Amino acid sequence: MRPIVAGLFISSCLLSIVSWYTTQQGMALYLSPWFSLLASLGVQSALVLVAWLIGFTRSKRGLLIAVYAITAAISISFSYVSLYTWFSSRERPATVERKLYDVLNDNAGHVEELLVTGVAEGQKHALALDEMTTAEKEHGYISRAQDSDPYLASVREAVAREAQTYSGHAPEGVGAGVRYTAFDRYAKLARQSVERMQESRRSLAQFRSLLKPLDPTDKQLREYRQVYDAVPWKDVEQATHQARFERPAVPNYADFVDRTVSGQEDLLEAFREMFTAPTGRHLLAFALAAFIDLTVFLLAYASGPYFFGSAEQRWFAAGAALEGLDNQIFIRDFLRKLTPGARGIARVDSAILSPGEQQLCLALTAGGQAVAAEENGSTFYLLDPEIHQSLLDSIASQGFRMKASAPRPA
Repeated sequence: MRPIVAGLFISSCLLSIVSWYTTQQGMALYLSPWFSLLASLGVQSALVLVAWLIGFTRSKRGLLIAVYAITAAISISFSYVSLYTWFSSRERPATVERKLYDVLNDNAGHVEELLVTGVAEGQKHALALDEMTTAEKEHGYISRAQDSDPYLASVREAVAREAQTYSGHAPEGVGAGVRYTAFDRYAKLARQSVERMQESRRSLAQFRSLLKPLDPTDKQLREYRQVYDAVPWKDVEQATHQARFERPAVPNYADFVDRTVSGQEDLLEAFREMFTAPTGRHLLAFALAAFIDLTVFLLAYASGPYFFGSAEQRWFAAGAALEGLDNQIFIRDFLRKLTPGARGIARVDSAILSPGEQQLCLALTAGGQAVAAEENGSTFYLLDPEIHQSLLDSIASQGFRMKASAPRPA
């Protein structure tokens, strides 16, 4: 069994190294390299040593388990952050970039709808002003008329006020006069406004055609901001007759930044996502971190007693020390005194026990591995079958002292 146990011990050490590395990488997001190195070494060594102690000692086990639970929680937390950050180092930025791509597409689509409406209304205004210019030249008195379109009505009023500034030098009537010139100027301005909105619409369409889902966040926002700022919002507002025009808000850069690139937000961000919107990567990273530390505990717990000895093995060694004998010789002599009792349970008469053997039986009785029974005025110790088997296993492979103490044939 010892080579197998040694293999388990080596496995626990290898897994401990893995757990230490992931814990150190997680702590390095918050602490300096030296602090994270020392802290992770302390946490991981505490995990292994406490697991070994739990395996071969029965005193203060509750305290040891509490210490292990605290250190394991710290180790698993930072290991999970390290593993998940490693898993999502490429996926997370791409997710943020695709999200921004969708938001920019929706925002650009809204702006494009406003531009389409503005161009359509602006073309109507330009056509109406061309007709007003021609009518002013042929018939006159156009600025006096009322108009249901707010923009055209404001143009008629502006032309009338402009003509009034000339006093009596600009008589109203047929022909190319001040009013005709004013209507012609407003018609040109309307056409220029339509051209600006059409140019902005073409730039916006080009931006949407060149936008890619995996472009960097800053590149997407920078290019969109250039197109957005070039939109002639005054012309759109004027053409669509909206007194209180609300422009579509440009996405905020802070809402589309990978929170983990700073390092300081990894722990909170990773756990927030795991509890609010868990994915397969969250669960895999957490399960792997917990699996490593749990496996380390089980391997150390199982292999510790074989290296450091269980409580019963230490009692055997203490009894041998009282007799000044080798451990195997002491156990051999003790086994020779065992006789079968009721239902085949091994028992030994207390009267024939040596002082070391007597102390061993007392310790076994106190530990629940033996029972003292009275029979025909004599005291017998009934041994637990597992203790009996453990004693036999301990001398299955004879040591040098036991071989040397064997009687030679005559």
